[in-house]
Amino acid sequence: MPGPDKNRAAHGRSGSGRLRLLGSPPALLAMEAAVAFAAALVLPYLAHRFKLNPLDRIAQVSGLAAIQFRFALLGLLCVAAVLLAARFRHGRHFDLVTRFAAAAVVGLASGFVAAGAVVALLGTPWPMFGLNGDSGRIVEWAHAVANGQPSGSPVYPPGPLYTLGYYAEWFRGGNTAYAFKDLQILGAAAFGPLTYLAWRMLLSPVRALAFGVAPAFTLIDAYKPYSQTVLAVLIPTLVAMVVALRRSGSRRWPLLLAVGAGFGVLLGVLFLTYSGWFLWSAAGVLLAALLYFPWRTGRLKGLGYLAAALAGFLVVAGGYLHVMLVEGQNTKDTNFRFDNYTDPAYYLMWRTDMPGKNVGDWPPLGEYGGVGLFAVVTFVCLGLVLWMGFRQPLPVTIVAMFVSAWLMRMYIASHMYSTQTVQLYTRTNNQLLYCGMVVCALTVHLVTKRLAERRAAADTDPAALFGQVGRTGAVTGALVGLLLLLGTVSSSMADRYMPAQDGTYRVLPWVSHTVRKLDGSCPKFAPGHTCSAEGDQSWLSYIR
Repeated sequence: MPGPDKNRAAHGRSGSGRLRLLGSPPALLAMEAAVAFAAALVLPYLAHRFKLNPLDRIAQVSGLAAIQFRFALLGLLCVAAVLLAARFRHGRHFDLVTRFAAAAVVGLASGFVAAGAVVALLGTPWPMFGLNGDSGRIVEWAHAVANGQPSGSPVYPPGPLYTLGYYAEWFRGGNTAYAFKDLQILGAAAFGPLTYLAWRMLLSPVRALAFGVAPAFTLIDAYKPYSQTVLAVLIPTLVAMVVALRRSGSRRWPLLLAVGAGFGVLLGVLFLTYSGWFLWSAAGVLLAALLYFPWRTGRLKGLGYLAAALAGFLVVAGGYLHVMLVEGQNTKDTNFRFDNYTDPAYYLMWRTDMPGKNVGDWPPLGEYGGVGLFAVVTFVCLGLVLWMGFRQPLPVTIVAMFVSAWLMRMYIASHMYSTQTVQLYTRTNNQLLYCGMVVCALTVHLVTKRLAERRAAADTDPAALFGQVGRTGAVTGALVGLLLLLGTVSSSMADRYMPAQDGTYRVLPWVSHTVRKLDGSCPKFAPGHTCSAEGDQSWLSYIR
């Protein structure tokens, strides 16, 4: 990764080599965000023009290859822009172009998954799963709240319901079902940019892409994208809050209160969108806050910061929090799923609620006492990241949230037999996997930082150590490697939702092609040109 050079100060760059989100000009940040969101829409738009049958496997493979080809070409253009910026005007605009290139790669990557959803739903106006399961309930509840009526579940996060309801009123004539298809695609596209902007509060552009966004792509989802997006954004947001708490003793009161209230409002919005991750993370964040509270340098300011954050949160989400505290006590999840019958310590892969026809041995047998090498590497990195970053809030808070989710998972699972309830404990899979991968990435982050610091201490000439050629090579190598990695991961996650009757999540878009449209006709590619009001219900046989 690039390090500082002697000309950075002259061009307004951070001497530490990190362009911080909170310390960057608002206009520049707005441009960076605009690039990311615009890039996220390119591939879905191009995929909308594909001429293929999404129920044909050869057509699906061709569609994925076509998206991958366009993704690679556009990504390589971003790399070329970085190389050109390094050559012209002595690299004066290198950091600026690198910032925009990283944002564009992020947008293209999540746009890839959104484009896959476009291909999967070509020819049908329905969202994934039609009006069945969660999709049907969300469509029904959103229609109710948009018409001033209570939803079917007071504890379900109201954010997605109101968003869907108002979007349907504005763009789909009140049809929340057809509107949900749009938001599934747009939600998947927005995943990358939102996650990237959250990590930019902590890391420079390329490091945010490598150590924050890349691990998050294990979560990207086109069915209900908002829940996974909240997790991907919440983790770096909570870390940034702890970092700001640590520095609160030296801040001026107006800025201190503004930052605290801003974080509180952001957390309130995330809580209204999906609240489960807050429960798994709470204990870890509390521990980190106690560790990094400014006990000696400014206890009053630390309390003021936390009070402002709490006030901002309550203004936005206080009403829903009250509902959760009251109604949530009476909400019981008794729906035992596939993962509830497997080893609770296994979290590295999730076969979903519909694992498919041929599951085989699960969890898969690992090399070390039944545990796979990936798990071993994760726990080794967890120890290493604490060793190297024990005094730093970023790694410590991530590890604390990992441990918090682990303990909550085991606590709920240990009471599963006596209470005969699940309480969604298997959803901690996502948080454990995300935090674990971030821990592995942070290990690389801390190692590279320590090596750079040691080399810098041995060489008093920064220009010799961090010349333009070295910086260009570091950024180019990182972007090319991440481009290929994210392209491969995005293709896999897009393929996860290509229509098929195999008992996996591919059933969701398959059903969408078998539901009769509102005008009485069948979707364009309905199998055998037959459809029904509810669609193909053979998926029920896979969950019984």
